[in-house]
Amino acid sequence: MADKSATAGTVGGRYAGDVDARRAWDMLEKDPAAVLVDVRTRAEWEFVGIPALEPLGRQPVLVEWHGYPNTGTNPAFAKELAAKGVTADRTVLFLCRSGGRSASAAAAMTAAGYARCYNIAGGFEGPPGSDRHRGRVDGWKALGLPWIQG
Repeated sequence: MADKSATAGTVGGRYAGDVDARRAWDMLEKDPAAVLVDVRTRAEWEFVGIPALEPLGRQPVLVEWHGYPNTGTNPAFAKELAAKGVTADRTVLFLCRSGGRSASAAAAMTAAGYARCYNIAGGFEGPPGSDRHRGRVDGWKALGLPWIQG
């Protein structure tokens, strides 16, 4: 997937742009203050896996954008991010399954005053392939970036 970092999102507002997972890894590698926020559900983290950032000397921040089974937006999202040290002066890369929830989170946090929010387009698993399975066409897993399961 091509880098879309010059493309600003429009889901609920504007944010710094969309990047593919490889570009997100590069940004994390080059900026020690940058943070990856995985906005998927606890069930997704436990059963599907999470990005492994140990090679970069850090961990992803895990904060649900939508809970499960509740599908409403987490009303404490911004407060939970702040409690985990994600401040408005940092580059924040948002990740979900395929790029939808993370785009919404990036837009919301931009509206809340965070200046450098990016959506990881393609997400952790990307879209389903011709075999109707995720994780093979695009996204963190398909690009061969480090991850761990449960």
